Amino acid sequence: MTLRRYLQLDVFADRPGAGNPLAVVLDANGLDDARMQAVARWTRLPETTFVFPPTQPGAAYRVRMFSPRREVPFAGHPSVGTAHVVLEAGLAQAVEGHVVQEGAVGLLPLAVEGEGSARTISVRTPRARVVEIAEAGDARLAAALAGLAPGALPSALMDGGRRWWLAEVASEAALRGATPDWDAIAQLAESTETMGLCAFARADAGNGYDLVVRAFVGAPARFEDAASGAANATLAAWLKHNDALPGRDGRYTVSQGREVGFDARLQLRVDEDGEVWSGGQVCNVVRGTIDWA
Repeated sequence: MTLRRYLQLDVFADRPGAGNPLAVVLDANGLDDARMQAVARWTRLPETTFVFPPTQPGAAYRVRMFSPRREVPFAGHPSVGTAHVVLEAGLAQAVEGHVVQEGAVGLLPLAVEGEGSARTISVRTPRARVVEIAEAGDARLAAALAGLAPGALPSALMDGGRRWWLAEVASEAALRGATPDWDAIAQLAESTETMGLCAFARADAGNGYDLVVRAFVGAPARFEDAASGAANATLAAWLKHNDALPGRDGRYTVSQGREVGFDARLQLRVDEDGEVWSGGQVCNVVRGTIDWA
């Protein structure tokens, strides 16, 4: 058997059990595509990442990401969590507050702020673009949003490496209390070749966060994401496009996952160049080795 360092984390969380789970396999040299997919299927976590030496100048490490069903070109919480593990393992050091990740979408910098358990890591996400702005009452969205009063912004389809429909809901209470119609969400995802529906609402005052987000994945599986860095980054780009960012100085906090038993906090930042950074804190939960040939 081949022993490889293995960790499980909670990403976008200040304590175990609050964030989005992630498995990270270090020392991944020698694992082929089929074995990496088998490990990801075995962990049954939203994503499992595999760390390799970099192949491009400027990169600190190379990562490949797998869901239990397929390889994923980019996702936010695996990027943030993998950077946390690489830094803790001493495989890389932040240079002027940044570490560079090599992946399927190219080189992406991650910003490292603070130290210890309070440290936050944010990935600069791929540039998102507006694919389509939906008309009010669009039939493709009507069933998925049935019973939810709309907010100020129109619904839109955005592409930020993964394609999401974004829809603003009028109130935090309405969004938190919504029961997803999975047949309608799956139909929306499949008919438009998207992940599904990312619904958001402005937060009630005094809660310590600016937005509430629920990300309903309709295809290939049906589930509510506990905390999606990529979906939130796409949303940040849409809010910037509409000059509707909450918070101050391009920074704001998102609450996600409470409706499915988690309590994640994501830190979003849109910089002066319009780049979106998505991140938060990371907690170690399991440290050990995995026996996989």
